[in-house]
Amino acid sequence: MIKKLCQATSAAAFAALSVGTAWGYDEPSVNLGFTSFLDGGPPAGPGFYATPYFNYYHADRFKDGPPVDSKLNVYAELIQAVYQSDLKLPTSVRPGFDLIVPFATFDLSSPALRANSGGMGDVLAGPFLQWDPIMGKQGPIFMTRVEFQCITPTGKYDPTMNLNPGANFFSFDPYWSGTLFITPKWTVSTRVHYLWNDENTNPGPGASKKQAGQAVHLNFATDYEVFKGFRPGINGYYLKQVTGSTTDGVGVASPMEEVLGLGPGFLWSITKNNHLFVNTYFEMGAQSRTEGFRLNLRYVYHF
Repeated sequence: MIKKLCQATSAAAFAALSVGTAWGYDEPSVNLGFTSFLDGGPPAGPGFYATPYFNYYHADRFKDGPPVDSKLNVYAELIQAVYQSDLKLPTSVRPGFDLIVPFATFDLSSPALRANSGGMGDVLAGPFLQWDPIMGKQGPIFMTRVEFQCITPTGKYDPTMNLNPGANFFSFDPYWSGTLFITPKWTVSTRVHYLWNDENTNPGPGASKKQAGQAVHLNFATDYEVFKGFRPGINGYYLKQVTGSTTDGVGVASPMEEVLGLGPGFLWSITKNNHLFVNTYFEMGAQSRTEGFRLNLRYVYHF
């Protein structure tokens, strides 16, 4: 049922818009730190948004992986299109749709691992519900949204490679996000996902199918507006695999994936319709994943 929902969502995404990440050992590439400050609502209300991202990731620690001296650089670009409807439904909620098309390039130095050449990654798409902000005497108090996001296996994939832009399986990755205004200048935000993965039926030599375990991953951030439109703060993310992965139906005897990333960042609202996010993350506590450094640049334009 979930797989059929993802397939239908993917088809709708490409009908709506046709456009030509740190790496875990089983889990697909997901939103780790791509979103941060004021995440509970769109920065300029209903309408169309275009958001390009640039993400750089470097790792030289492969936790619970092959004992080899390896270094990895990932250069990822994402194109996001968001439509927030002006239609207000009961409980002051407005529907919308989100589409993200990623591209990734690998620079891998390793005597034992091989990376696929750069290409398109797995498309993320899903409908969402955005509630109008709860307002107080001095402005908004709380903003919140839920999205039913799917990750579709559209990315470049070669089963003989250790690293690929695409994962070659469907994932259902819904989330809830919220932003609380402690004061008009000081906010805290979070986005919490639950990740379910379908089977990879072409995992490569030695197996006929693999299935990554389910996971919880979340982004969190706090910021303070030091002058109009400029909000520096602290941002982070955390991923924890909560069920084991399987190969040909048999459980994999290895630590479940886990990683924490923390660092400084800022949001610069240049105008009402132009917003720049800059986030850095230093990873720690990794299990069955690479561990390194991430830089994310995100520009949001409201039409």
